[in-house]
Amino acid sequence: MRLNLRSTLALLAAPAVIVVVGCGGRVSASDANAAASLAIHAAAASIDTNRTTRYTATLANGEPANVEWSVSGGDDRAGAGTISPDGIYTPPSYLTADKVTVQVNAVLTSSAGQLLPPSNSAELTVTPGFVQPLSPENLSIGPGGTATISGSMTEVGGTGGIRFALASDVSGTPSTAGALSSPHCIRGSVSGVNPAYTVCSVTYTAPTTVLNSASVYILGSVASNPTLSWTRVLLNASGISSSPAAHQARLAVPVPLGSSSGSNVDYDAAQGQLSDCCGGTLGALLQDSSGTQFVLSNNHVFARSDQAIPGETVIQPGLIDNGCTPYGVGPGTTPVATLTGYPALSSPTTNVDAAIARVTPGLVDPRGNILELGAKQPDGTLAAAPPGTSSTSGKGETASLGMMVAKSGRTTGLTCAAVSAIDVDVVVDYFTDCAESAHAMTKTFTNQIAIAGSNFSDAGDSGALVVDSANAEPVGLFFAGGTDTNGVEHAIANPVADVLTDLDAQVPAPNGQATSYSFMGGADHPVSCLSYDDAKSSEETGAFALTAAERERVEAALPQAQLLLNPGNGIARVGITASKDRPGTGAIAFYVEPGNSAQTFASVSAQLPAFIGGVATVVLPANGQSAEPAASSITPLPRAASLSQILAVKQRVAPALLKSSPAFFGVGVGQSLDNPNDAALVVFVDRRKFTGILPAALESVGAQRIRLIAMDRLHVTRSHGSLDRPGTRSIGSCFSARHTDAAATGDINLLDRDTQPLFDPAPNP
Repeated sequence: MRLNLRSTLALLAAPAVIVVVGCGGRVSASDANAAASLAIHAAAASIDTNRTTRYTATLANGEPANVEWSVSGGDDRAGAGTISPDGIYTPPSYLTADKVTVQVNAVLTSSAGQLLPPSNSAELTVTPGFVQPLSPENLSIGPGGTATISGSMTEVGGTGGIRFALASDVSGTPSTAGALSSPHCIRGSVSGVNPAYTVCSVTYTAPTTVLNSASVYILGSVASNPTLSWTRVLLNASGISSSPAAHQARLAVPVPLGSSSGSNVDYDAAQGQLSDCCGGTLGALLQDSSGTQFVLSNNHVFARSDQAIPGETVIQPGLIDNGCTPYGVGPGTTPVATLTGYPALSSPTTNVDAAIARVTPGLVDPRGNILELGAKQPDGTLAAAPPGTSSTSGKGETASLGMMVAKSGRTTGLTCAAVSAIDVDVVVDYFTDCAESAHAMTKTFTNQIAIAGSNFSDAGDSGALVVDSANAEPVGLFFAGGTDTNGVEHAIANPVADVLTDLDAQVPAPNGQATSYSFMGGADHPVSCLSYDDAKSSEETGAFALTAAERERVEAALPQAQLLLNPGNGIARVGITASKDRPGTGAIAFYVEPGNSAQTFASVSAQLPAFIGGVATVVLPANGQSAEPAASSITPLPRAASLSQILAVKQRVAPALLKSSPAFFGVGVGQSLDNPNDAALVVFVDRRKFTGILPAALESVGAQRIRLIAMDRLHVTRSHGSLDRPGTRSIGSCFSARHTDAAATGDINLLDRDTQPLFDPAPNP
């Protein structure tokens, strides 16, 4: 995913207006003159500067009132904010005090638009929000190691700051694993002497002993806001120290791969001023048949989604890490390559999101070294190293289900996770601008790779090379992704074989002759994997309450399931549970004695049917005679026969499914969470549009397992805003979707309004 920064270039006396579209309408009262009073209803009594909230008005008889809205009061410099005709209030983009009070006023209007008595007003408290999430958003340190975490808040002046807390989870459960220093804050200043906003930092010190790798969280909160931002710290028992900050810096030449990069003209401009900029990752080094070297990344990173002309400059770091200051306008970047060409996304024959740029001699590491892909060094950091190419002559490997893979990207650094689905067809949206306000095209990719894991990727990692962690051989090119309703991140990558094939076919050598591209690298070698997945992944919990009707449906199939009880064969008991593949639906649980080996458990569970009486079955290990769930699950790979069967089903149903409804935007083949011995048809559904009813395209699947993953629709850029110091040009850092609202107020978060549910009854946890 390409990362973008959004700035509002407003003056102190005239703050920027952020427009929220599609938030509902207004209903006029049938008889306004019958009312003797007017009541105002607010979604929230207090919000921060990154949220909007909705106001409605009713007459004394309870009917909706047609009113004219206005706001007053607010911040002495930034003003009161704005309110739309439909009652959507947007606060100013910054404050000069710790909190301000805004008066929201409503005056009744007639059907002709004339102002009528009565009128009313309500008070709203506005507090500063985050300018950016805590940075870095993830890192790894060993026993006794230290790390500094920082964040910014939208306060210019005042006395406020960010509160930091050490927790074992994002819910705020206190942790004693290490210690935090006292926060240090530099107050933002209207005079411009200090940073644009208040910047606070804290130092975390890890425990001196770390027996088993585990995560802790540094939580940040502003004032009394329920909004949290967090950094996930992996306490690494192996003593590995890793931070994405090194990937975002301007690096000495020749620059290594896995670092921040992008087109020098990948920005949005309005009235002669920059308003947004984008960037991604230098993925890998290629060479053609003549030995000429090229850097590889995504089309949407280097070529601006088909808009670029060969010859444009590729820089390191990308504009997102240099305050949106292009090379030639100001310092901070190095021009490292020149765009050569790209398979056009608009072409129906293109099945990849890729582009290459010819290396400027001496400016990119000629061995193809990628940050942190090498061995652990004496100080705990990971060395840069090239990908492995010795066993495939630079052509890469084919991904397989369950393969552990690694990537080194601009935003999350070095991370590892398992391939969760193969042969994935996905529908992806592209935009012509960084702010994603101008839709360019919707493209369907086939035979893609899906990778699921906590903190595996985020916006700005677009273009990162995905490698087999066992030997560092290239596997895929990361280009899109998102987070599901359980908080699990799903990355989508182009298979490297398709990348090389499309480049060979559509991007000739600089001399115009046909050529063949291959990866630059060295001897195959293992990668020191950093995996942020907990032992109990949120993807595997499936803890959803069942409705009474659903429970009755499952109970009806229970007698048939009890016929399969066979303690001598390891089936200890049966019960009712929730399906992990189909959230919200029930399942019959078979508790199986694991025996002396995983093979014994797999053999028993493989004999159980996928469905009984139309109800899915779930296989769980049990402990001894108590038949209680075991502490850890045994998760083998699906049986070969089951995998082949689901692959055939996917090929048959995918085209019709993706055309049946906008609620379905991806389908592939993965592993059932209900019974890991079985493969499942993995279907990605839009959590805002999915009704819970499967379309006719899936009716022919029959007794095969279907696993639903609910998330926002995939697209290559997730918008991230950044608020500029009013009246200046510099843009600061970027937003990420790494925060949560602990109180359901019904308002809209402007930090990530492109990815968070608006009025979703079941928002992201």
